Amino acid sequence: MALAAKERKLSRLGSKGGNGGGSFGARGQRSPAAAVAGTQRRLFAAFFFFLCAGVVVFGAAHVIGASFRPVLKTAWPSATLNAVSSERGAKQAGVVSVDTVLPSVHIQNAIALPDHVLLILRDGSLLPAPGRFECLYSPVNSSQLRRLPLSAAALPDGPSLVHCPAGPARVAVSLSLAQSAPVAPLQWDRLVYTALIDSRDNSTVVFAKGMNLRPGRLGVPSRYECVFGRDFSKPKLVVTSPVVSAAQEIFRCVTPVRIRRYLKMTTGGKDSGNNDEKPMLVSIRTKGRGSSTLPSIAQPEPLPRYNRHRRQKAHSMCVCTMLRNQARFLREWIVYHSRIGVQRWFIYDNNSDDGIEDVLNTMDPSRYNVTRYLWPWMKSQEAGFAHCALRARESCEWVGFIDIDEFLHFPGNQTLQDVLRNYSVKPRIGELRTACHSFGPSGRTKIPKKGVTTGYTCRLAAPERHKSIVRPDALNPSLINVVHHFHLKEGMKYVNIGQGMMLINHYKYQVWEVFKDKFSGRVATYVADWQDEENVGSRDRAPGLGTKPVEPADWPRRFCEVYDTGLKDFVQKVFTDPHTGNLPW
Repeated sequence: MALAAKERKLSRLGSKGGNGGGSFGARGQRSPAAAVAGTQRRLFAAFFFFLCAGVVVFGAAHVIGASFRPVLKTAWPSATLNAVSSERGAKQAGVVSVDTVLPSVHIQNAIALPDHVLLILRDGSLLPAPGRFECLYSPVNSSQLRRLPLSAAALPDGPSLVHCPAGPARVAVSLSLAQSAPVAPLQWDRLVYTALIDSRDNSTVVFAKGMNLRPGRLGVPSRYECVFGRDFSKPKLVVTSPVVSAAQEIFRCVTPVRIRRYLKMTTGGKDSGNNDEKPMLVSIRTKGRGSSTLPSIAQPEPLPRYNRHRRQKAHSMCVCTMLRNQARFLREWIVYHSRIGVQRWFIYDNNSDDGIEDVLNTMDPSRYNVTRYLWPWMKSQEAGFAHCALRARESCEWVGFIDIDEFLHFPGNQTLQDVLRNYSVKPRIGELRTACHSFGPSGRTKIPKKGVTTGYTCRLAAPERHKSIVRPDALNPSLINVVHHFHLKEGMKYVNIGQGMMLINHYKYQVWEVFKDKFSGRVATYVADWQDEENVGSRDRAPGLGTKPVEPADWPRRFCEVYDTGLKDFVQKVFTDPHTGNLPW
């Protein structure tokens, strides 16, 4: 009917033309020639319509696949649109190449470390595997350099880190998958690198390298001030506050009221959302003639909220450690200490690239309450322990600061909980110090398959130093700590725990394959690396070994004065599966 009506309309239009066109005859009637011509035009129009539709449909199918979703045109550049629409799907499918651009990846900071460049990405920057993108270096008046990253790490609630090979001096660095501009690296040894807001006393705890304060001693706080702002080069846009304590790499200053109000309005205390807006930072400025402000990447982060009405903390015993590439020993260390009474672990990961996250992912989180923090700062163990003490303070009654090769051992009849109960009722006791026995290779040349606790049984006769379990509430506000023990508040005391009650087995001198890794660098701030020609005779080193990672011929027999199977016997009795004879690690 519609077609007939259209033909009648065309007939009327034709009749109005009179005889001039000759195509139409009398009103409402069409000549045979005109009818044929009209049919041909309609067939041509239909053919042209289906041809165009086919081009659109099959072209879309080529771009978006067999789902045949509609394709919309946009004013965005096509490369950007493709990256936005396919970023998540590409990463899930594993098809990200070195030339793929992911708009979510935004470089926030770059730090030049001695042997590589650290890139810190904005929260929410999801990365593919390191082999699927490249580090880009932009030298002046030179072609761009491209290298594969050394490693990458990310946590669900924090920024991603990318470790790029060291490039030429004074060269900006970027990533092949990032749209953000190249970033000029800051120097690692002159930098404010993190900061925490302490609501207990409305202070900000700032962690900084470059002021060169002496170890174990208080500095003069009046020489410094804290500076808050988005751009320290504009004095009218910053807020300053006095420093109340300065020690080692830790500065504590008053948090200005304006900053406290600002942090309450932001999520988690950190800026978010607008990639173009500079974040709120805090830094340290020297006072007086020639004053200077340290470069900073530290966004003040609030600590867990202080609850003054809580009578009992969630955990009676927690542990803090800092490690690098110790994944193969981590499971034994956690499972063992869980069995003897440790309830919470804070692991500060100092640039591991040996799959530590894979080990932690295999451990049942309902049984092992482990939190891993990415702590990329070199020579900063003391600062990391202070950072951990603050984080653990609200949930942990006692915190032990021990290494991954150190195991608490109770030779007598008492347990860890017995020891803690004995001193928890004494409010003036803030630190428990326990002796460390250093074990040697025990005649071994290969890593013991059943773990260190059963594999090494020969040690030095005399204990070496001590390690500590502390009450975080009892620590001095300066947070000074040396060799795993802290300075305490005035009026607080420490006690030395007898070796018959509690001690630490320190598997310090293991088989050479493990021990040689100590030459790659040390995390403590105020001790020399093993390859440095400095303090060669120190107890921090292997006696008689020197500074070269060359295995002595008698290494398996060294450091063996007393055979001690106490912990081995305990582990075999308590942990061995009666059906298989296997240990849980």
